[in-house]
Amino acid sequence: MTSTTTPAVRPRIAVFGSVNTDLVAYVEAAPGRGETVTGTSFAQVPGGKGANQAVAAARAGADTAFLGAVGDDAFGTQLRTNLVECGVEVSRLRTVAGASGVAHIVVEADGANSIIVVPGANGEVTGLLDGDAALIEGSAALLLQLELPMEGVVAAARAGRAAGVPTVLTPAPARELPAELLEAVDLLVPNQHEAAAITGETDPREALAALLRTVPEAIITLGEDGSLYGARGEEPVHVPARRVVPVDTTAAGDTFCGAFAVARAEGRGPEDALRFAAAAAALSVQRHGAAPSMPERAEIEELLAEG
Repeated sequence: MTSTTTPAVRPRIAVFGSVNTDLVAYVEAAPGRGETVTGTSFAQVPGGKGANQAVAAARAGADTAFLGAVGDDAFGTQLRTNLVECGVEVSRLRTVAGASGVAHIVVEADGANSIIVVPGANGEVTGLLDGDAALIEGSAALLLQLELPMEGVVAAARAGRAAGVPTVLTPAPARELPAELLEAVDLLVPNQHEAAAITGETDPREALAALLRTVPEAIITLGEDGSLYGARGEEPVHVPARRVVPVDTTAAGDTFCGAFAVARAEGRGPEDALRFAAAAAALSVQRHGAAPSMPERAEIEELLAEG
């Protein structure tokens, strides 16, 4: 049976990653090259894979701290304020000269999306600042993605490994992963397309086996088919997704990753943590936007209690 008990002490999770303003256009079908279509609506919402995971973890029950950068523009002020309002600690969120990161997102009627990211201030995060390593050292987990410069991601991963902090990497956007990064990662969480790009294997179980030759643990998220977890020397675990009608899948993966990290930091086993994360993701895809779609702890527990 899945536990829904809230722990007495909230785990602390550090997120080193990107923060963007998402400019979201909703359409029946995305335009092809050279084509213009009429959208159904537009929204400006906070996003970025790093900030999304931080908000997801905070709402799922962790004391979450964010390390990254915003610009000295109006977007930067809004992004910082939003993180604070979502319960994320931002003392290590630096402000740099210039524009904050933005993402242009097209969401189709069936919930599918395509994204163009302009890094802005995120591109300035090429390493750790004084105090960053200490914050990572005091955490129960470190979450990383690939929307920051690779040298910055590697530096954070190495800080996590040096401190013995479990390091979770979402390898998105998909790209070649240097050995120096993989050596410092404990858990890799790609989606099915990213896993295939990394391993060359289109079958999820074959891809999982290939990933486990480079990292100790891996999860491949499979969209409506759920998720597949593996650890070296253990049998893979598949947990199905909850059946819902999606309206926007933009932040599903980030919600899943943030919630899973919280569940594991609380001491849950892999299968229990996967079910907790699947419930969080199922709630998020039924709402529009990235951070605004992410569920609170009570909502996740309520859905789990329904069976």
